[in-house]
Amino acid sequence: MLQFKIKRFNELSTTELYQILQLRSEVFVVEQNCVYQDVDGKDEKAIHVLGYYEGVLAAYSRLFKPNDYFTQSSIGRVIVKPSHRDKKLGHDLMKASIDAVKDLFHETNITISAQLYLQKFYESHGFVIVGESYLEDDIPHIEMRKA
Repeated sequence: MLQFKIKRFNELSTTELYQILQLRSEVFVVEQNCVYQDVDGKDEKAIHVLGYYEGVLAAYSRLFKPNDYFTQSSIGRVIVKPSHRDKKLGHDLMKASIDAVKDLFHETNITISAQLYLQKFYESHGFVIVGESYLEDDIPHIEMRKA
């Protein structure tokens, strides 16, 4: 079971920030073999959802209020550590992220830019496709929304 910490950027310890950046690099840069600028200047505006499994940062996402990323509130950088994927932690992470958007921003409309291969996963959390697929950093993505 994941234990969540939900923090603003200035509330993160240096250790937590290091763990976040290490996890994002492990998956989005190394595993997906994608050279891109992960440190994009948006972390300071984001709310960070950290999911710990037995003391290890195993799941993470970042949240934005409306107009900080998309017109609607949004969830991004959704990630589960490769060594922990067999535990189905992504569903707990999405539930915690959606709940945090409701609690912190008083919003139920959420937009995401999802990797296309995860379409069914996001659909299971109430997201629907909006528009056509597109390439982002050479990876097929699709915009999805939840009302």
